[in-house]
Amino acid sequence: MKEIDKIAFIEIQEGKILSTKSKGKTKYYIPGGKRENDESDLETLTREVFEELSICVLPDTAEYIGTFSAQSDGATKGVNVVMRCYKAKYSGTLKASNEIEEIRWLSYNDFEIISEVDKKIFSFLKKNGELK
Repeated sequence: MKEIDKIAFIEIQEGKILSTKSKGKTKYYIPGGKRENDESDLETLTREVFEELSICVLPDTAEYIGTFSAQSDGATKGVNVVMRCYKAKYSGTLKASNEIEEIRWLSYNDFEIISEVDKKIFSFLKKNGELK
């Protein structure tokens, strides 16, 4: 089984989670992305969040949430995305950047417009009382 290694940024406000839609895509995804070279989780998180949202993660505040895995959207059956999730404080103003077309705050009821791995993350956060 092939795995796609990704890091995700979890930002929740008023019971909703920050999600993004890339240009040309129909689904929303939790912000983040693939590790480059020998980057650490924190280095990947910091780089991806800046590239996608124009904000700077405050490294000392990063907190590991969990690791989730599911079939990768649009990939051949048996290709899983493995998402290591972190929350952290940040500086700056959220703004769609690079390949991101839209930023949207989603609730637990938005299952039909998110990826399979995000469904697992949303369910985990709902169970913990963090999502509406």
